Amino acid sequence: MDIIEITGKHRLLTAIELQDLNKTVPLGQALLDGGISVAEITFRTEIAAKAVNKMIQSFPNMIIGAGSIIHVHQAEEAITAGAKFIVAAGFNPVLVDWCIDKQIPILPGVATASEITMGVVRGINVLKFFPAEVMGGIHGLKALSAPFPGIKFIPMGGISANNLENYIRLPFIHAIGGTWMVNKKLIEEGNFSEISRLTREALAIIKEVRG
Repeated sequence: MDIIEITGKHRLLTAIELQDLNKTVPLGQALLDGGISVAEITFRTEIAAKAVNKMIQSFPNMIIGAGSIIHVHQAEEAITAGAKFIVAAGFNPVLVDWCIDKQIPILPGVATASEITMGVVRGINVLKFFPAEVMGGIHGLKALSAPFPGIKFIPMGGISANNLENYIRLPFIHAIGGTWMVNKKLIEEGNFSEISRLTREALAIIKEVRG
């Protein structure tokens, strides 16, 4: 399974930041209840690798990746924990080449034409556009995508239920990435029913547009 298959399953990629390992299982169940079985756990906390492993062990049918990866040693830790794919914060050629060499699906972050080109020459057809809204949002993506026909993007950063539909309508958008369905406050409060509701809402919007 490659990154196109993984992220195309639901056209929605949740980026999870976990501070409490005990929240891992109820969060995984909330996502499944909301209709999604693909997620990335960001390596912004000390428990990230343990959370990846725990979610995979608890929900073997889920496809769990590691996000906010910058260095190869982080990717190695994530893969050892069981992560099935890597989402990079930016475009680190050393990290990207390592993943390609190991045949590990990777979604590198890009924000410029030069970074997109680095992906294209490596045969990567889907790239993360981050931070989407800060980098011009839809207008920025339209301008950047023009010289790169056939390249698809997963915007992250500033996406919400309010602007999701505007993004997913664009022909060069492969999927949507975001944290609003699994924001830290909801996780900390244990409001897993709301996480399920927001996930269902996002999937419904995508299905209405994409079918």
